[in-house]
Amino acid sequence: MGSLGRAVYTLGNLIRVAGQGLDRMGSTLQGGHFIPENISRHRTLLNLYDKSPFVDKDAFIAPSASVIGDVQVGQGSSIWYGAVLRGDVNSISVGNGTNIQDNSLVHVAKSNFGGKELPTIIGSNVTIGHSAVLHGCTIEDEAFVGMGATLLDGVIVEKHSMVAAGSLVRQGTRIPFGEIWAGNPAKFLRKLTDEEIAFISQSAINYINLAKVHAAENAKPHEEIEFEKMLRKKFARRDEEYESMIGIVRETPQEITLPDNILPQRSRKAVQ
Repeated sequence: MGSLGRAVYTLGNLIRVAGQGLDRMGSTLQGGHFIPENISRHRTLLNLYDKSPFVDKDAFIAPSASVIGDVQVGQGSSIWYGAVLRGDVNSISVGNGTNIQDNSLVHVAKSNFGGKELPTIIGSNVTIGHSAVLHGCTIEDEAFVGMGATLLDGVIVEKHSMVAAGSLVRQGTRIPFGEIWAGNPAKFLRKLTDEEIAFISQSAINYINLAKVHAAENAKPHEEIEFEKMLRKKFARRDEEYESMIGIVRETPQEITLPDNILPQRSRKAVQ
C-alpha cells in the first residue's frame, strides 16, 4: 500500500471512529434507548498473520464459505456453501476448474509424527464431495473424493483415481492412478472403468457451469431479487411466459411416430 493508500485508509478509519463516537453520544442523550443491530462478522475471505487468500476473478466462493490465510484458488474453481479452507499453519493450493462441495473441510499440518510440513495441494478439475475432510494431503489432477471421505496427513491421490464416499484413508497412503479405494481404513477395491474416468472429468465441467449460475444469482442486487419475486407471483400460472421473460428457452421434444403394429388405432400419429 502506497502513501496515498495509507492516507485514505487512515482517513476512513478516523471517520468510522468519529461516527461510532457520535452514535454512542446520541444513545446516551436518549437515555440508552436504542435499537441494537445484529451484524454477522462472517468474512468469506479472511487474512491471517501476514497471509491473505488469493482467489482468481473467475472462481466462485459461496457467501457462507470461509477461505482463510495462505490459500490460492485457481480459475474456474468453486468453493461451495459452508466449506472451510483454513491455511493458517501451512498453505492450501487449489488448481483450475476444481470444486470443493458444501461443508467440506480443508486444513494443513505444520508438522506431523514424521516431522514433515504438510500443505494441502489440490490439482485441477478435481471433485471433492460434500462434507469431505482433507488434511495435509495431495490430490492430483482429475481425481475424485467422494462425499464424507476423510484423507489424513501425507495421503496422495493420483490422477484419475477415486476415493469412495465415507472412506477413511490412513496417513501416508498413496492411491495409484486409475484405482478406486473404499472402506475404513480404505483399501484397493478395483480399477476404474473408462466410463468412470470420463465421469470424473464431466463432474468437474458440470460444477464449473453450475458455479456460474450460483455466482450470477449471488451477485444480484436486492432490487432485482425483489423484482423477480414479483414476477414469479404474477406469472405463477403462466410458466412459459415467465420463463421467456427471464431468458429461459426450453427445447421442444422431438415427435415420436409409432410403428403400425403398435397402437394401430393411433398409428402414424405423432405422440408427444
